[in-house]
Amino acid sequence: MKDINKQHFQDMLERYRQNTANKAEVEFLERYYEAFEEGADLINDHNESSYAFVRNEIKSTADKRIAALQSKGRVKRLWLGGVAAAVAVAIAVSVSAYFFADKSSEDLIAQVDELALPGGNKATLTLANGAQVVLTEAANGEIARQAGISITKTADGKIIYTVAKAGADAEMDEATAQLKNTITTPNGGEYTVVLPDGTMVKLNAASSLVFPTAFQGDERMVELSGEAYFEVAKNRQMPFRIKSGMQTVEVLGTHFNISAYDNEETMKTTLAEGSVKVSSGSYESIIVPGQQTLVNRQVAGPVKKQAVNLDKELAWTNNQFVFEDDDIRSVMRKISRWYNIDIRYEGDLSDNTFSGGIFRSMRLSEVLKILKLQGFDFDVRGREITIRYKAEDNNDNN
Repeated sequence: MKDINKQHFQDMLERYRQNTANKAEVEFLERYYEAFEEGADLINDHNESSYAFVRNEIKSTADKRIAALQSKGRVKRLWLGGVAAAVAVAIAVSVSAYFFADKSSEDLIAQVDELALPGGNKATLTLANGAQVVLTEAANGEIARQAGISITKTADGKIIYTVAKAGADAEMDEATAQLKNTITTPNGGEYTVVLPDGTMVKLNAASSLVFPTAFQGDERMVELSGEAYFEVAKNRQMPFRIKSGMQTVEVLGTHFNISAYDNEETMKTTLAEGSVKVSSGSYESIIVPGQQTLVNRQVAGPVKKQAVNLDKELAWTNNQFVFEDDDIRSVMRKISRWYNIDIRYEGDLSDNTFSGGIFRSMRLSEVLKILKLQGFDFDVRGREITIRYKAEDNNDNN
């Protein structure tokens, strides 16, 4: 990149967007894209966000052309051996402007990096007797035992529940099945727990899961607040049910995501594999992979469903945020939970949306600069960030 003139690269990227680039320019940019996929050592903490946006810009443009050609029956295979099947995000900012930005401006909002770090493996486990284990501080290995159940922390940041020993001593009676544990992640935290039946649950930030130490009877019932991705162990004789607010999700064995935060009006259940039934009061709906249900958190009512982009909805499980014309307040709620910051707003932001891909490992200052390129401005006071929209700045960037 150092050998390419700044203006030349910007012009070439623009021609690529407009489908007027010559064959050599197209080949260069598409090979440039492939270099990211094959050469992870090219990317480091300092340039990750910049490379990501250039990569996504090239990817988005190529996907749009493929979609247009497919509608005309002119494309029989995927571009770049499957790359087109990956997430395609419409980047509304000038990527090249960000990539070649004057680095002296970084100091303007870099102060937040000292107070607000990206989230990571943080959670507290509350046992049935009320005892609490701070999982971030707990050593690897067995951390507790409860009525024949061993609770183990693994080196890769998981909590696993298993029967402590075989035979009669490991049999679970009804009283044991009533024992409940709770795993809770704070703002800026996430954690994975493997339940006694083998079901894997990955909790997002500011979330909690209440579950029994052993599943007994004719169902496996847990309670969720916040967001979690489930890979449910199959057991046709014992359906798995998740209670969240006015919603109950029932499955036999499948992969899906539930977002049920207290500060979100709507609960969303997104299916990746299998099928699930979502109920709210007397209403219910069954969805298939690629669909999502929408349920009011406070009042039982109709279960709406819609087709969604799974890559976007499940991006957090792959350490990313993906936005497509999302309301800026929704965007900032996710950022607030992950970086553990407080957000205030000035002015009317109701018509302002954001599109783009952001790595959750990025420094907060880089995230704010990406938003700044779309016309948003910030005041930073400790952990509190005030956001406003400046239309004249957005016009300058277009």
